[in-house]
Amino acid sequence: MAGISFTALTVQAQNAAYGTFVDPKIGSEGLGNVFVGPSRPFGMVKPGPDVNKASNSGYSPDLEVPLFGFSQTHVSGTGGGPKYGNVLVMPFAGNLDEVKQESLRADEQASLGYYGVTLKQYDIKTEITCTNKVAFYRFGFKAGAKAIKIDAGEFLGEKPIPDYREAQQFVGSEVEVVSDTEVRGYTRIRGGWNNGTAYTVYFSAVTDKPFARFSSYKNYKLSPGVKVQVDDGNKTGVLVYFDDAAQRNIQMKVGISFISAERARQNIGQEAPNWDFDKVLSQCRNSWEDLLKRIEVDAATSREQKKMFYTGLYHTMLMPVDRTGENPLWQSAMPYYDDFYAIWDTFRSSNPLITLIDPQREVNIVNSLLNIYQHDGYMPDARSGNSNGRTQGGSNAEVLIADAYVKKLKGVNYSLGFDAMLKDATIPPGGNEEKEGRGGLTDYNSLGYISNRFVRAGNRTVEYAYNDYCLAVVAEGLGRQQEARRFMKQSDNWKNLWRPITDHGATGFIMPKDAAGKWIDSIVCGESNGRVTSIPYTPLAQDWPVCVCWWCGFFYEASSWEYSFYVPHDVAALITACGGPETFKTRLDTFFKNGYYNVGNEPSFLTPDLYHWVGRPDLSSARIKQIISANYNSSEAGLPGNDDSGAMSSWLDFHMMGLYPNAGQSYYVINSPMLKQTVLHQQNGKDFKIVAKNLSDVNQFIQAAYLNGKPLKQSWIEHEAIVNGGELVLQMGPKANGWGAGTAPPSKPAFN
Repeated sequence: MAGISFTALTVQAQNAAYGTFVDPKIGSEGLGNVFVGPSRPFGMVKPGPDVNKASNSGYSPDLEVPLFGFSQTHVSGTGGGPKYGNVLVMPFAGNLDEVKQESLRADEQASLGYYGVTLKQYDIKTEITCTNKVAFYRFGFKAGAKAIKIDAGEFLGEKPIPDYREAQQFVGSEVEVVSDTEVRGYTRIRGGWNNGTAYTVYFSAVTDKPFARFSSYKNYKLSPGVKVQVDDGNKTGVLVYFDDAAQRNIQMKVGISFISAERARQNIGQEAPNWDFDKVLSQCRNSWEDLLKRIEVDAATSREQKKMFYTGLYHTMLMPVDRTGENPLWQSAMPYYDDFYAIWDTFRSSNPLITLIDPQREVNIVNSLLNIYQHDGYMPDARSGNSNGRTQGGSNAEVLIADAYVKKLKGVNYSLGFDAMLKDATIPPGGNEEKEGRGGLTDYNSLGYISNRFVRAGNRTVEYAYNDYCLAVVAEGLGRQQEARRFMKQSDNWKNLWRPITDHGATGFIMPKDAAGKWIDSIVCGESNGRVTSIPYTPLAQDWPVCVCWWCGFFYEASSWEYSFYVPHDVAALITACGGPETFKTRLDTFFKNGYYNVGNEPSFLTPDLYHWVGRPDLSSARIKQIISANYNSSEAGLPGNDDSGAMSSWLDFHMMGLYPNAGQSYYVINSPMLKQTVLHQQNGKDFKIVAKNLSDVNQFIQAAYLNGKPLKQSWIEHEAIVNGGELVLQMGPKANGWGAGTAPPSKPAFN
């Protein structure tokens, strides 16, 4: 088709040695919910197809579902209510007086930095690439009259019921035709997954050819030639018409800003001043290549594995979003990031992977959290649309600070960080506990656990205990001994909900307790005609969403069988509470064999690695291989659950390399890699190489390990060893031989 530079695309693909293995459609089918359009790393603009208004990413792989346009803002991999989908554009032909259009798709393509599709209804080829703040479109029309819609009223997740929980709601919009090549305006929306306050996306849309005429509209009523549709609480937009039959190819740039429409126009001038689509595409791909190449896998790795691995890296670097200089709430020289969606999802493996790929980026992310604390009063556990919320469990921004601290990342004000952590742990957020801080803190700090007076009491208690450990580590490092002792002691609070009951052969579980200290045996599930229905509360009980709302159970999105393994700072004490190493091993075996493990959710992320603490890293490796083989692949359905801003993807990538972090602590456990060789080309200029000698389908077990030529008998490695550069050699064989059995990974140290 005219205007499409397939030669340029092919050359770029050949040059992008790592980016060619990125497939944005992995995880677009099923539960993955990934965004399929182009983006820069952590980029603010994410233009892409909107097919399903109820979809978090706006996308549906079902080609029988019509597309209704391309919006400029999306999230990736999320669950709950949709967010964004702002400033919709739609090329069309035929009936030019219709405000609403839709079309089936054909020839859909998605690759690194690029999305292309043919709109079958109009036979229009649409291609998209982007800069950080500017979406760049190339439309290939047929001869005849043609038009482009710019809609400031459309968005994802709209519900007819005002204030419907997790729905986005329209607040206002405005459009102005500035010239025969530019339309400006804004859209103002509130709500969404985080039930956030109103946010405003300003835009400037410019075309490379002048349009002959236009019609603005309000509430879908056309007003030919009317340049401005002011904001009076109704939806507005513009149709621009191109009458010249010879104009087959029209390009459009849509700059966005959270500050003003003028700033959106400036963003176009600064980031995409010219009309060279292929150049912008190349620059976009190069921005990814600079990061993807920092982890080099063995050249002989299968294409399937390369696609899984590099797409995983790509997914991990889509969010949070760098909005430095685009914060409408306050001015600051500090970095500003948004779309933490949510730290509860990403602290376990996504942020640690960013730390390895781009430690300066992680420093900026942590500093952004501290900047939000300084101006909003609390660090977020989730944030989007410039508004904190929702806290699913712990105050897990604290884990990111501790992780940065123990990994010696420079450029963070750790004293300020500790102040932010301390506020989380000591000041109840009052009526804002879904938005920030620690809900149920009054119970936690007086009873040592959270009682059934508060929702999500079980997972909050165990997560706060770990958050307290993170506080203690930073306090100790800063010489604040009194706070260090207090929070290290509080990190044992998980024990206060540890009930010595037996289920399926395992004894001891995190179970609900009331404020008087009495164990709760049953949960009220309903009342009808004076008769109360209850269910016994067992370690496998699920009170949500049948008995209580999704958000209101004792645990969030998991059972006691899952959360009772969550003591990441003191696995040794957990093993003792469960009856000792052999009993704990049997308990893990039961957990996996009975299907209690949920590969698609974060609470169990560390659990397959817990065999390390009983001297059986071989069993961790075997479990992990089974999990990956059964649940991950390079297809569009290749992710086992919501990718959650790269959470599922980063979990995969770490295990493919043979490492896994215990976030907030300074080490990684070592597992059998899926890759024969991985080289980390670090930001400090030092390489760290992981080599799996004789790795094959048969040789799946580590026989011996050598760090820089010296025998390594322990099954874990410190972050500092990686940063210093060197080589970890793993000798592989067909059977486990006891390697790693002698020294377990760290648990909570003795504290003075």
